[in-house]
Amino acid sequence: MNPAAGYRLGLILVTASTVAWSLAGLFTRVIPLDSWTILAWRGIFGSLGIAAVMTVTEQGPLWKGFIGIGRAGWLFVIVSSVGMVFFITALKETTVAHVAVIYATIPFVAAILGWLVMGERSTLGAILASIAAMIGVVIMVGLGAEGSLFGDLLAFGMTLCMAILMVIVRRAPNISVMPAACLSALVSSLICWPLGDPLTVTVHELLLIALFGILVSAVGLALFTLGAKRLPAIETALIGSLDAPLAPFWIWLVFNEVPSKSTVLGGSIVLAAVIVHVIIGTKDQRLIQEKSLS
Repeated sequence: MNPAAGYRLGLILVTASTVAWSLAGLFTRVIPLDSWTILAWRGIFGSLGIAAVMTVTEQGPLWKGFIGIGRAGWLFVIVSSVGMVFFITALKETTVAHVAVIYATIPFVAAILGWLVMGERSTLGAILASIAAMIGVVIMVGLGAEGSLFGDLLAFGMTLCMAILMVIVRRAPNISVMPAACLSALVSSLICWPLGDPLTVTVHELLLIALFGILVSAVGLALFTLGAKRLPAIETALIGSLDAPLAPFWIWLVFNEVPSKSTVLGGSIVLAAVIVHVIIGTKDQRLIQEKSLS
């Protein structure tokens, strides 16, 4: 696959993963259970979903993928497991809006980590677009006093974990990401199982958690890990900023909570920043490809 095609595929995959992940706040709101119980079952269904994807996409026996994940793969497992716990707990402890605005700082976190670890320099356009996206999220959320400090700290911990995952995947492009993602979901379940009350869930709640785990965890993480290989860390993070306007959109759609003017304005700025950057980035990659062939 040529670089331009790989770049476009990366954009599609990471964008699709962002849409899937943006549903997490909705699922957390709909499922009336504590964080530990949700995480316990979500990890099981997520790992089963990823294993199903591996069965279709991986070559050779399934067990070989788990044996050969390497040190980078195990680091991915640990960081991803911690990030999952931070994420769902943050959504329970603070507002979806606060989680969104804190997660929107990920372009800056990813850029700093990418520079420190890989010496990867960001383009001026990507930096400006990230700043514009951050401004949009701040306008959208405003300076309200809702939420909690503990939940906000958990959200930042999740953001840091996601930025680290981006750098890991970028630094080790040959990492066995699917087995690592499968193991991380299972590890998070094992950690949370004794802390919750997973054996008391109803069939309806279990079905919702299964959909949560398969769609958000399995599908979202699979798309992300495959797409992040093809994009610089800051661009992956920038597209992830779409989570900010999308997360409250799903809440509005299901619970009929009408977004404020600041939400509409800020969300529009985020969407515009991402769309403009994606268009410019695709054009630049096409020009590079044309020059390399001439």
